Amino acid sequence: MEQPFAPNPPAPAATLSTTGAPAKRAHWTPDRQRRFLTHLLATGNVTQAARAVGMSPASAHRLRRRLSGTVFDRTWSHALALHAQSLADPFTDPTRQHGVTHA
Repeated sequence: MEQPFAPNPPAPAATLSTTGAPAKRAHWTPDRQRRFLTHLLATGNVTQAARAVGMSPASAHRLRRRLSGTVFDRTWSHALALHAQSLADPFTDPTRQHGVTHA
């Protein structure tokens, strides 16, 4: 027996919440971007920083490509450079040398 054609197939289980409604996607809010960059400075690791703010590393890289040349992109590069500098000389605070103050 042939199955009738379904014009709207059911959504995959991964995209449904427990209530059966489509799951909400996380977005790169300005606050999430700031927290990501803070984690990136601390860890030097995109995967860890992205996961710390509830996002995927692939999503972080897509955001960086989309925002190429912006403050976010430049800060990403700067955070990695500062992290590398802190690994080279663990007794200095590289953020102090560049005018960044701690709250």
